[in-house]
Amino acid sequence: VQLQASGGGLVQPGGSLRLSCAASGSIFSINAMGWYRQAPGKQRELVAVITSGGSTNYVDSVKDRFTISRDNAKNTVYLQMNSLKPEDTAVYYCKADVVYTLGIRFRQDYWGQGTQVTVSS
Repeated sequence: VQLQASGGGLVQPGGSLRLSCAASGSIFSINAMGWYRQAPGKQRELVAVITSGGSTNYVDSVKDRFTISRDNAKNTVYLQMNSLKPEDTAVYYCKADVVYTLGIRFRQDYWGQGTQVTVSS
């Protein structure tokens, strides 16, 4: 199983970016999917999470600015980021709680490789 994240970049304050993360491999199902971020010198923090049923939760600092969504048919999670601020600058990582099959079923968390988001004028 692999997670491939994309969509990061450089954006001015107030701008928008959309991150994507696609899971591939011998996937049976995916439970929760989420986005984390890690700024220089800081611990990795949970930004947003979405369950298989579509329930969402956000860290307070991004509420009303970021929206997490998923396409279960494509095993993909998205993070729409609006009204970006310099303090949103970080490497963003996706994570998925994956049930996969190798004859029998296993369950494991997988991480994407990270995508850099820089908010600066």
